Amino acid sequence: MEIIDHQIRLAAFEWLRKQVQLHGDLLPRRLLESGFDFQGERIPLLSPQGIFKPRQLQLPLTITTAPNGPYEDTFSAQGILLYRYRGTDPDHRDNAGLRETMKEHVPLIYFHGIVQGKYEAVWPVYIVGDDLVHLTFKVAADELESIQYKIENETTFVSDVENDIRRRYVTTQVRQRIHQHIFRERVLDAYCNQCSFCRLRHPELLDAAHIIGDKEPEGEPVVSNGLSLCKIHHAAFDEMLVGIRPEDYTIEVREDIRKEEDGPMLVHGLQKLHNTEIILPRIIRNRPDQNLLDIKFRRFKQAI
Repeated sequence: MEIIDHQIRLAAFEWLRKQVQLHGDLLPRRLLESGFDFQGERIPLLSPQGIFKPRQLQLPLTITTAPNGPYEDTFSAQGILLYRYRGTDPDHRDNAGLRETMKEHVPLIYFHGIVQGKYEAVWPVYIVGDDLVHLTFKVAADELESIQYKIENETTFVSDVENDIRRRYVTTQVRQRIHQHIFRERVLDAYCNQCSFCRLRHPELLDAAHIIGDKEPEGEPVVSNGLSLCKIHHAAFDEMLVGIRPEDYTIEVREDIRKEEDGPMLVHGLQKLHNTEIILPRIIRNRPDQNLLDIKFRRFKQAI
């Protein structure tokens, strides 16, 4: 890999780090399409193609999974991203370019579309396998420190087994983070970005709360197992200070909380919620699953 190619990749990683600090984990597509300046030239990071190579580089820089895109990119149970070829021709120049990054161990950036116009950025990632039969590349994420370590310690030997174990762990963490972001964005969107208890409309203060926790068999990351709640009501719901009657979506506040006297936050934030109905999504299939609410409500009653 040419020195200028390596410099551009490192500059892209640093630019992304700063953008995440400014904008949070989800970056707007228009920002990524605009890209950054490098030695007086503009380096975009996204294009309509999933496999993208800026004109200044010889090999691809980014790969992208678009929300509701034409390709089904999935994470395997073994902690690897299965990324579809462009088209069906293994020798298409984009596919050939990714294959070359695998041969030369060139780091890439992976963008996963969470919802329309918002992308999770993961870097560095590597092409670690090529499945000609199923027309997919195997992709693994790694720690940024691994690149810097190689630069500074060219003769240091790290076994393939060590690399494989580390990368599978990092990729599994990436998969969990992406799924959490997808769940959050879909739940908040279903509730029009407001708390379903108090109507607070500041997304930075809202959570996608699970009705049944994601570590339980029923706790799937689907909108009908979620509620859009501000942080105080999320905590109150999780800690069984409040419950939701499944038959009519009415909030019950625990009796001892209703009897407390502790200032206006308690009165307006919790006590006045008693016997009020939650705000529901307009789309019926996105409304809280009443069977899951029943499980949660029975636990709430047992906690009283």
